[in-house]
Formats: sequence, C-alpha cells, structure tokens
Amino acid sequence: MPELKDIATQIRRDIVRMVHAVQSGHPGGSLGCTEYFTALYFKVMRHQPVPFDMDGKGQDLFFLSNGHISPVFYSALARSGYFPVSELATFRKINSRLQGHPTTHEHLPGVRVASGSLGQGMSVALGAATAKKMNNDDRIVYSLHGDGELQEGQNWEAIMFGAHHKVDNLIATVDYNGQQIDGPTDKVMSLGDLGSKFRAFGWEVLDLDHGNDMDAVVATLDKAKGLTGKGKPIVILMKTAMGKGVDFMEGSHEWHGIAPNDEQLAKALAQLPETLGDY
Repeated sequence: MPELKDIATQIRRDIVRMVHAVQSGHPGGSLGCTEYFTALYFKVMRHQPVPFDMDGKGQDLFFLSNGHISPVFYSALARSGYFPVSELATFRKINSRLQGHPTTHEHLPGVRVASGSLGQGMSVALGAATAKKMNNDDRIVYSLHGDGELQEGQNWEAIMFGAHHKVDNLIATVDYNGQQIDGPTDKVMSLGDLGSKFRAFGWEVLDLDHGNDMDAVVATLDKAKGLTGKGKPIVILMKTAMGKGVDFMEGSHEWHGIAPNDEQLAKALAQLPETLGDY
C-alpha cells in the first residue's frame, strides 16, 4: 500500500481538480480534513468496500455530517475501492452519483446517509451506534462534524442522548478549524470552551492539536479506539487548517465554497505532486 502521506497528497489533487472542473464545490474544508479521511479509510477503520452493504454488519461505519466537504469523502471512497477512481470526473455533473452533497438515492457505495443539512449527523451516528449495540455488533461508528454546525441545537440534544444511553461505540470527530462560511466561528457565534462542554455532557474528550499531521491523527484515532466500551461516547476535537496543502487557500474561510480558476489550479497542483495517478 502507498504511504499514507502519498495517498493524502493525491486526494488533495483530486479535490482541487474536481472542484475546478465544474467551478463549484467546497475545497477549503475538504483539504483541511484530508489526513483524517486518509487515516480512517486506509489505516484505522475495519470496512469492506466490495460488495458494499448498507447495513454494514460486522464492519466499522462512517457518517459525514458536514456533507459539503464531499470532494474529500468521494476521493477517499474511490481511492479505497468503493467505486472506480475514474468516476471522480463526474463530480457535480447532471445524473452523476457524486452530487454536491452525498445522497443515498444515487446508490453510491460508501454513502449510508444523505448529508449536508448541517447539524443532523450527530443524531444519525448515535442512532447507528445504538443499533450496533442492540444487535450485539461490536464494531465502531465514526463520524465527522464541522465546528460551525455545533451552533445548531439538535447536536446538543443528541450529545445528551449519547451520554445518557452510554453509546460507547461512537468516535465523533469535530473539524475544529475555527472557520465557517460567513467568517471565523468566534465572530459568527463563539463555541466557547468546546472541550469543557462535551465533558460536562458526559463525553470522553480527546484533543488533537495537529489534525494535519498524519502520525498524530492515526495515533489519536487509535487512542480513541482504546477508549470504546468504557461507558462513554468519545469525541476528538481536531484542529485543522482550512485549505491545508495549498498555500493561498490555507487558513481562510474565503475558500469554504469557492472554486479555483485555471491559474489558481495550476498553482495548487504545482504544490501537490501526483503520487497515485490522476483520474
């Protein structure tokens, strides 16, 4: 298997090419979460791409709450064998299975819930994790959430549910990049001390201060796995840089949902050497 860092570099190439091709999509958060998806799909998670089974019995499951970062999700799925890498060229096109936000009616392998209506993923992930416990399935449910979407109240109802029902087979991760579509989260609506809030709600909290360091991401996910089955749901607060890997995008909310033009694409690809072969 190629090195995880090489996979991450190729996924970043996929992201900027996909978004550029249709002049639509969300490159910033996708680039920021590339190490997470690479670590999850190519190292940490126990999953079976083929044949794809919606129920996922006996497998680890993943749910993407912030569905607008579909480019990184689609690339990770394709590169790990869920569907042909060549299909990435259909991103956001009419009749494509790779819509802007993941959907289930397109029957795209690897996608188990429609997402992008922000604030709902925590409820879905907790429901799936609860179902696994009821079915005596000992596998783990993983989920990813944007920090901005935690401004929505449904999350906190779900977070209460998770602790009360001891849903200790869920590892939720928050992309704690401090940016959302309208600006820094601290200016839009501050999340305050997010770690203390989760702890007060009865969750186990892991701080991942270097969410763009592959070794740190793998180590933290492995540590989280070791905490499952101990009576508490687990959350990783993962600090990332929006737009990571492309210097002119990095750290700015302005690249939340803007596609690069031809010149910008060329600059981005020059920073991201082809490692696994472009689609």
